Amino acid sequence: MKVPLVLAAFGTTTAAGKSYALLEEHLRAAFPGHEVHWAFSSRMVRDFSRQRRGRQVPGPVEVLEALAARGFKWAVVQSLHLLAGHEFYRLVAEVEACRLRTSMGLPLFWAPEDYQAFLEALAAKLDIIGQEEAVILVGHGTDHASWATYLALQHLLSQRFGPRVHIGVIEGQPSREEVLATVVRAGVKQVRLLPLMLVAGRHVQEDLAGPEDSWTTSLQAAGLTVTLEATGLLSYPGVIKIFQDHIAQALDAIPGGDQDR
Repeated sequence: MKVPLVLAAFGTTTAAGKSYALLEEHLRAAFPGHEVHWAFSSRMVRDFSRQRRGRQVPGPVEVLEALAARGFKWAVVQSLHLLAGHEFYRLVAEVEACRLRTSMGLPLFWAPEDYQAFLEALAAKLDIIGQEEAVILVGHGTDHASWATYLALQHLLSQRFGPRVHIGVIEGQPSREEVLATVVRAGVKQVRLLPLMLVAGRHVQEDLAGPEDSWTTSLQAAGLTVTLEATGLLSYPGVIKIFQDHIAQALDAIPGGDQDR
C-alpha cells in the first residue's frame, strides 16, 4: 500500500467546494496509487455537511485513526491553508498526537520559491486584465505573526508587476481603507477584485461582493468601476502545482514514501 494523502482544509459551507473536487482530480492523476482522503478542521463545516448535505466529512484525527486501523504506518497530511497561521499550527498539533506517523505538506506560502511560483500563476491571470485596471487581491487576514506574509507578497508583487497590484485583507492589515486610499491616489477608475483565498466561499459572497459594507460597495462609493472575479486560487493551475510540489516534498521525507508501504 502506498502512503495515503490526507487533504486537510478548514472546509466550506458553499458551492465553492467544487474547487476541492478540481484539486482532488489533479492530485489523483499526479500521484497514482495513493489513496486521497479529505478532512475538514472546522466542526461547524462538518456539522453543516452532515445535516444539510447528508455527507460525512471527518476531521483530521478521525481520518488518521481510520488509516492506522487499516495498517498504514505513514500518511502525508497536506495543509490546505494559505499561510502558516493559527489554523495550520493547530493542525500540526492535532496530527502529531496521532499514533500514525505523518509528514506535513506545507501551506501555499512557505518558501521563497512558493511566492515566485505564485507570481507566475498570477501573471497568466494579469495577462488578460487591462493595464488600465488596478488589481486588488483580498485575503482573510490574521492576528498571527504570519500576517507579514501579506506584506512580503505585496513587496514581490510590486517588484514584478509595478504599482497596479495591491494586497488587502478583511481582518487586519493592510486594511480596506488603506488599499482604497492608495488606489484613489493613483487616479485609476477601474478595479478588479480577486479573492486571495483558496476557495470563493462565504467571505467572497459577503465581504467582497455583499450589498452592504463590502469591498465592492466601498470602492463603488469612491467612484470606481468594480469587477469581481468570484473564483478562488484553486482555479489557478499554477496554485494547484504548488500544492502538488508540497505533497511530493512530504513524500520524499518518508523513507520509501512513493513505494508500497
